[in-house]
Amino acid sequence: MLTAHSLEQSQTDIGGVMSNFYAELERGFAANAGGEALRFQDGSSWRYGQLLRRVEQIGQVLVDHEVGPGDRVMAQVEKSADNLALYLATLKVGAIFVPLNTAYTEAEKQYFIEDAKPRLFVGETHACASLTLNPDGTGSLAEQADTVVAAALPTVPRAAHDLAAILYTSGTTGRSKGAMLSHQNLASNAHNLCTAWGWQPDDVLLNALPIFHVHGLFIASHCALLQATPMIFLPKFDQEHVFAALAESTVLMGVPTFYTRLLQHPDLTPDYVSHMRVFICGSAPLTEPTFAAWKTRTGHRILERYGMSETIINTTNPLVGDRVPGTVGYALPGQEARITNAAGEVLPYGDVGNIEVRGPNVFQGYWQMPDKTAEDMRSDGFFITGDLGLQESDGRISIVGRAKDLVISGGYNVYPKEVERLLDELPEVQESAVIGVPHDDFGEAVVAVVVASTEPCELAALNAQLQDTLARFKQPKAVVNVAELPRNTMGKVQKNLLRDRFADLFAS
Repeated sequence: MLTAHSLEQSQTDIGGVMSNFYAELERGFAANAGGEALRFQDGSSWRYGQLLRRVEQIGQVLVDHEVGPGDRVMAQVEKSADNLALYLATLKVGAIFVPLNTAYTEAEKQYFIEDAKPRLFVGETHACASLTLNPDGTGSLAEQADTVVAAALPTVPRAAHDLAAILYTSGTTGRSKGAMLSHQNLASNAHNLCTAWGWQPDDVLLNALPIFHVHGLFIASHCALLQATPMIFLPKFDQEHVFAALAESTVLMGVPTFYTRLLQHPDLTPDYVSHMRVFICGSAPLTEPTFAAWKTRTGHRILERYGMSETIINTTNPLVGDRVPGTVGYALPGQEARITNAAGEVLPYGDVGNIEVRGPNVFQGYWQMPDKTAEDMRSDGFFITGDLGLQESDGRISIVGRAKDLVISGGYNVYPKEVERLLDELPEVQESAVIGVPHDDFGEAVVAVVVASTEPCELAALNAQLQDTLARFKQPKAVVNVAELPRNTMGKVQKNLLRDRFADLFAS
């Protein structure tokens, strides 16, 4: 790690040794043992005392399987209370949690196993699983935990930069990289988010996100767990279940798809959500039409923020103040963000360049990839995010796209987000994705892949509406109508699949 930032309040000193993040959570669980921790879809719930005991039981199972400090525990299981307890127990015994997307195939899973070399693999019924954990709560992990009658398992002290988790990136541009997150990374960001989003003792979080991902596990869950407040713990997003749970919630964290689907619910009104404190969105860009529609239908302005596996959360729109659609707000306290050129030189306000960030949230590097780590880290500790953006004079950040998504057409830079924002405002376009594909004359041609609202979209008609707001070189040279855009499990459009699919669009 090239940075050495102060730990501040987010870790606790135990005998001169920084504690592991779970030690702080554990104290909160114990202090609020009778308080509601998890509320499930069937109406049942766990108290914090129950969660504390389950962590103890699963922690003992891990120790029985010779899991110790620094060992990796890999899990590919559906969302459940025991899955959450497994994560916490892994931290408790000083090991490193490695969650895997449940959509990964057997072949993909083998890569992660060979790369991380886990001491223990927890999955549903698989041949390679050391322990099993099924969606209904059965499996050998649960069964062995149930036999633990009493446990007085010590929480293993960890230093600030000791690893707590490895999160594998989606691998859309090459083999997946394991982002190494330390106890300090987790703790500092959890404290920052609770402060930035004004977490209240009576808050109830609605969590319908998967917990193999940074959003559902480290961003959403940590806020509730750190404050020992209730969390409505739904297995996945379902429009009716989420809509019903809004009546009992004060905070919703979701991806843009959550909001576009809830907008389709006929009973969504300002009165129905008048008790809600804040709606938060991330993991994929929120369109300005969705922001506007949500404000009209509910009276609430969605709070958009910006994060990633390597850094958890970098910036957020303010809880109090202007939440500007199309922007991701300001760097969190104690963190920094800047816009640079390829040489790392800071650009003037308003210029588009690389978004770089620095702070106690920035990861420790990529697992077993020192060269890739060195490539993405500046010598002064700033991490090159791979996102392109601009910064206003007051520090507010706007993202214009991924560096790899930049289209260079006829020698001119075209930022897809700028074009998509205008296309999505047109009544005939439900949503769009702008990509660059090979072109003999231009090098790359701008192509708009659109989901039409009703009738298929025509190139001439779209460009006629863009000509007064978009330079000619930025306008699409082709329009492709599709039924839906390909997305990963967190709702991000997979532009690499679109580029592959339409690579020969202009072939002779």
